[in-house]
Amino acid sequence: MTKRSPFRYFKTSPEVIRLAVMLYIRFPLSLRNVEDLLHERGIEVSHETVRYWWHRFGPMFAAEIMGKRVEAMRAHRHWRWHLDEVFVKINGETHYLWRAVDHEGEVLESIVTRTRDRKAALKFLKKSMKRHGRPETIVTDRLRSYGAALKELGRGDDREMGRWLNNRAENSHLPFRRRERAMLRFRRMHTLQKFASVHASVHNHFPTERHLQSRDTYKTSRAAALAEWRGLLAA
Repeated sequence: MTKRSPFRYFKTSPEVIRLAVMLYIRFPLSLRNVEDLLHERGIEVSHETVRYWWHRFGPMFAAEIMGKRVEAMRAHRHWRWHLDEVFVKINGETHYLWRAVDHEGEVLESIVTRTRDRKAALKFLKKSMKRHGRPETIVTDRLRSYGAALKELGRGDDREMGRWLNNRAENSHLPFRRRERAMLRFRRMHTLQKFASVHASVHNHFPTERHLQSRDTYKTSRAAALAEWRGLLAA
């Protein structure tokens, strides 16, 4: 049976939709910034159209990227996970964005909760391990919620804590913080959860460790990532 294209009811070409969504998620741009960039390329769309495209296709693009990565990453058993949480304000109320990062700096899971107690940490760990498997070692800060949740999962002995050990998780928050400022923060918990998950998948997809690679290797990786992006949800 032929797979039906998700772009079938749209007059705009899939290439333009992919470009608009990529610009909005990948770079710290507002909806109106994306509208202006598309206008310079001769594409006339409103910022509300970009908003609709992002809500419609962003999670679909992220799901396809995540599915391929999870399948490939499950083959590697000796993982080292870095866990950390950061506070995010929603309408003046503090929420917490939990993030699991692997030993290469790729974001595995992002979950938003209202608290950061044992129950929230346990929910975060269970969801992460269900999707990605169990890690070999877990690195956290000194938040007691991690210890209580890991003890309940029978994983307290392989927890590591120490100064600078969790820098990978700390640094993974920086791209999200830049996007948060460009979007003038979030107004709903559901919107934060949706954007954090999609942003993590897109950020993982494109190479960012420029200082660790030669120029030729970086250009090859970037071209391959862009070519794969242009083929997402292809019929």
